[in-house]
Amino acid sequence: MADAGTDFALVERLRRDAVRELRHSGDPLTGDRLEEHLVRLIAEEHPGVDADAEDALVRAVLDEALGLGPLEALMRDPDVTEIMVVRPDRVFVERHGGIEPSGARFADAAHVMHVVDRILSPLGRRVDEASPMVDARLPDGSRVNVVIPPLAVDGPALTVRRFARDRYTGEDLVRMGTLAPEVLAFLRAAVAGRRSILVSGGTGSGKTTTLAVLAGAAGPRERIVTIEDAAELRLASDHVVRLEARPASGQGTGEVTIRALVRNCLRMRPDRIVVGEVRGGEALDMLTAMTTGHAGSLSTIHASSPHEAMRRLALLASMADVDAPYAAITHQVASAVDLVVHQERAADGSRRIASVHRVADGDPWRLVPVTRDAGGVVGLCRDADA
Repeated sequence: MADAGTDFALVERLRRDAVRELRHSGDPLTGDRLEEHLVRLIAEEHPGVDADAEDALVRAVLDEALGLGPLEALMRDPDVTEIMVVRPDRVFVERHGGIEPSGARFADAAHVMHVVDRILSPLGRRVDEASPMVDARLPDGSRVNVVIPPLAVDGPALTVRRFARDRYTGEDLVRMGTLAPEVLAFLRAAVAGRRSILVSGGTGSGKTTTLAVLAGAAGPRERIVTIEDAAELRLASDHVVRLEARPASGQGTGEVTIRALVRNCLRMRPDRIVVGEVRGGEALDMLTAMTTGHAGSLSTIHASSPHEAMRRLALLASMADVDAPYAAITHQVASAVDLVVHQERAADGSRRIASVHRVADGDPWRLVPVTRDAGGVVGLCRDADA
């Protein structure tokens, strides 16, 4: 890992020399063979180096030659859920819900761009002045976002959201304090009863995790179609079709939007539709699906409160290219959505379901609380009925 004490010039020289020797020898460029050459080179050129320093140097060179340079050690760390490169010498990570300096650093902006190119090239993606932003999914499911100058004023900004290798269960969320057992039971019953649910909350509040757990409560014989900008959802079901939007190419062609996927999935005979997040006119298509034979569908939305979630959903639906009065759209929102599950992220990084509301009397602005907050634990109201 490239930390504050890394000699980038030495790492680069050793990498170059070891790779050159390896190629001249005719040996394959593998980690084991490269490590053998590195150990010999270090012993010849730096005979006094201690074992720990040698191991760190070998690891740094291997990461630079075969991995993602200073990010490779962070990608290996199972506790790191997000990596944020602010500037070459400022790399932060999220661990256990909290953001902290990582200790990793790059030599300069060109070094950051070298790693960015190494990430994007196998994906067939690129970032340059003509297309200074890119969002992509890594083979392991992690999401990467890159913004470069002139949009990123202080140099390339790189964000990697790690993909959770373990699928969370409802019981996991209870253990983590995200919700109370009785709330989990209520929500599972609501899903089984084909209630359509909107999960709201801010960035990093755990909406996608909760959405996956709720969708996992669907019946084993149900056909589920998931639609996302970048595929993250992994559901505990054998009959899941995962669809992922596609951005336009560098020539501005080939884009497939979330809305196009929602419309197409109606021809795929889904029992439920799960939209990772509604952000635009696809909201109207999703609402239409919920009220025309696909009850029990689920989605998430960025919002600061349950009421704001309903207002935002109506606003997004009104952005669709359909000539419909706003009153008709709000009526469709009320007809489609049964429950709003609002999630929050606390100052200590923990996530919890702050409230569950039901839409009452076909009025999207009349939300009746299903849960109560007792000492930080959200429990179930006695009259709650899925």
